[in-house]
Amino acid sequence: MAERLAGKRYVVKLSEEERDRLNTLIHAGNHPARQLTRARILLKADSAQAGDGWSDRQIATALDTSVDTVARTRQQMVEEGFEAVLVRKHSPASARPRIFDGAAEAKLIALACSDPPKGRKRWTLQLLEEHVVELKIVDRASDNTIGRTLKKTFLKPHLQKQWVIPPDANAAFVAGMEDVLEVYQRPHDPEYPVVCVDETSKQLVAETRVAIAGRPGQPARYDYEYKRNGTANLFMIFAPLEGWRHVEVTDRHTAVDYAQILKAIADMNFPKAKKIVLMQDNLNTHKPASLYEAFPAAEARRLVERFEWHYTPKHGSWLDMAESELSALSGQCLDRRIADKQTLTEEVAAWEGSRNKKHVKADWQFTTADARVKLKRLYPAL
Repeated sequence: MAERLAGKRYVVKLSEEERDRLNTLIHAGNHPARQLTRARILLKADSAQAGDGWSDRQIATALDTSVDTVARTRQQMVEEGFEAVLVRKHSPASARPRIFDGAAEAKLIALACSDPPKGRKRWTLQLLEEHVVELKIVDRASDNTIGRTLKKTFLKPHLQKQWVIPPDANAAFVAGMEDVLEVYQRPHDPEYPVVCVDETSKQLVAETRVAIAGRPGQPARYDYEYKRNGTANLFMIFAPLEGWRHVEVTDRHTAVDYAQILKAIADMNFPKAKKIVLMQDNLNTHKPASLYEAFPAAEARRLVERFEWHYTPKHGSWLDMAESELSALSGQCLDRRIADKQTLTEEVAAWEGSRNKKHVKADWQFTTADARVKLKRLYPAL
């Protein structure tokens, strides 16, 4: 209930039912901020329960809103009623006219997915704005309109991502993939541990000037100049079902370095295993021949027989779980300037120790059955 008095002062008087509804709206569920503000205004303006109610200025100060908003809410309550205050009316006159109908939207999406014009690396919203008019897809458009339209389809033409794209209908790829997936589906057996191996390099970079520490309102700053100190190689050894990993920092990644890593896995990391199930990519040094380059024939043969050799297919290195662990290492530890090999070794060891202490494992869910459905295009058509 509300009354309009002389001098255009609008007096709000709420019933018990209306007060209960407003209190419920404020304290339960998720509601638009505008609706919540108006509900609070009505409760504070209510003169039925609190005498004369709060003044417009008191309400505006308490709710951090404007006096005009409070006055308009009172007026709407008097002239249009309780429901009108809480429910925003749709005004066809204020609705934004639609520029892209279904057909035009489809053409815009096709354009955004096509190759960019000559001389340009990728589509931008401004480029799309120019071309949709030139191609007479629409008479006019703005980059904001195009951005909103593409956002509905989750398209981001200004972004590109490098990816390993496997070949279609390739029997060799499918055979390698299914071999890897079969290994990952085996139950955990400490006598036959699955060990994934991969490697990456890290450029060693030293600062040329002392960095400036961050402070409130100012991020940390470092100079764009740096000094190159060469590169280091990192071997990732990851046992996903044991929740264990080890990163070995070396100067190079030759066949001999790789052979030394395998010897350490066999004799130091898993000496009691009957057979170590070795998963790795198809790098040319990742072969039994590397052991013969590093050790006498008898020792090389002994080490070869300690492993059950498995390889991810070409263009399928994403199937090696050590690659995922290297990605975690890169994001959590390596994504910064590290000056020398000693510092790199210490930082990597700290990361490794923390992760091993938590026994972080890999939860591989992708199976052969999934592959035959989701990656059907990779299988030869018979």
